[in-house]
Amino acid sequence: MKELIEFVVKALVDDPSEVSITEIAGDKITLFELRVAKGDIGKVIGKRGRTAGAIRTILNAVSTKQGKRAELEIIE
Repeated sequence: MKELIEFVVKALVDDPSEVSITEIAGDKITLFELRVAKGDIGKVIGKRGRTAGAIRTILNAVSTKQGKRAELEIIE
């Protein structure tokens, strides 16, 4: 799942080398912390959060198919 998020986000941003994803595995849920360059935060979030919502929807679909739960946090 980490690779999927990385692939999608790197396609959106201007500086793909600044994309970093930290995976924090818990008992019931896996948390992904996404960090991008300051200038690219708006591109990842999108208008009214639509892009971030779409990424979270894809992540939710993939994790549900694998029988897991996952959440994405975008950190400034």
